[in-house]
Amino acid sequence: MDNHAHHRCGWAQGDPLMRAYHDEEWGVPQRDPRMLWEMLMLEGFQAGLAWIIVLRKREAFRAAFAGFDPAKVARFGAADIERLMADPGIIRARAKIEATIRGAEIFCEMAERGESFADFCWSFTDGKVVASDGHGWIASSPLSERISKEMKRRGFKFVGPTIVYAWMQAVGIVNDHAAGCFRRSEVGL
Repeated sequence: MDNHAHHRCGWAQGDPLMRAYHDEEWGVPQRDPRMLWEMLMLEGFQAGLAWIIVLRKREAFRAAFAGFDPAKVARFGAADIERLMADPGIIRARAKIEATIRGAEIFCEMAERGESFADFCWSFTDGKVVASDGHGWIASSPLSERISKEMKRRGFKFVGPTIVYAWMQAVGIVNDHAAGCFRRSEVGL
């Protein structure tokens, strides 16, 4: 049963999957480069849809995209794109599928140059979590605009300021748990 002493962010109240995601993952500072990349790609798939749709399909996405191993996804070709377009378990949007493959190539190119994707992601905040005040909800920020611009410059797609901000919240670059949420202090503030 839910512990009534646990106040959580409003968006995570209803669905059990959303509650678990909120309570266990959302806003936890993520330092693993592969996981940071996976979450960025999933946020791109979410564009124009509700996050719960992506969450419900996450395991199917992981199966379809070789566990979001960038080295494997970077080698996906035309046959893989057709396979993915025929996969009812994922969001079948060709532009998003192609953007994920390109995103894997960029991840690998960065690694080959000795640049960690994690270091890149956290470089904008000097490795520190940025705390919101926990009141109100914004869709993007000057920081997400800056990161978005740099990601686009590097060739990433579906990385507009709003998608990037949602990703920053998910991977804990920004702590956007509501002021009264029990997770706000737990994720490291």
